[in-house]
Amino acid sequence: MIGVLVVDDHPLFRSGLAGLLATVPDVEVVGEAADGDAAVAQAVALRPDVVLMDLNLPGTPGLEATRRIGEAAPECAVLVLTMVADDASVVAALRVGARGYLRKEAGQDEVLAAIRTVAAGGAVLGPGVATRLATGGGLAETLTPRESEVLALLGRGLGNGEIARELGVSLKTVQNHVSAVLGKLQVRDRTQAAFRARGLE
Repeated sequence: MIGVLVVDDHPLFRSGLAGLLATVPDVEVVGEAADGDAAVAQAVALRPDVVLMDLNLPGTPGLEATRRIGEAAPECAVLVLTMVADDASVVAALRVGARGYLRKEAGQDEVLAAIRTVAAGGAVLGPGVATRLATGGGLAETLTPRESEVLALLGRGLGNGEIARELGVSLKTVQNHVSAVLGKLQVRDRTQAAFRARGLE
């Protein structure tokens, strides 16, 4: 069972999201918070597997709350779910410890997949976010177009088999691309590769 803390200052959105998650067999909503201070306090007290974090919060903003949760309850994976989608906010969220970043218009299946991925230790960047980061800020000069595609799919939390199906190539080809991406970005693993785009680490 994946314990989830829902953090959002809009009561309707927060309760709607909590209600949706309550219908999912492998997810349990362990708490809700309307501001950053409450989010940190509940994360520390409840130790959820995943914290769904909005960035625009009253009082302590979502970025600061994410940083504090990372320090006080590092086992809690923060998944940002927000309307804010500029590159600077994405980079800032990942720098302070968020494991993933989705826009609020993401579909139900996408949100659930992201929750499961970050709970399992993976990293998730919404499709538009991942593509912008993979093709921006110098990486385009380092990675081939295909490697940039692979990096974007890694950012969405896809495994090698899923990437192979998505791109219509063999598993061995994907493994070679992943190895090349890790080598060029000088990172140890797939999660670091997703975060290294545009200097996220």
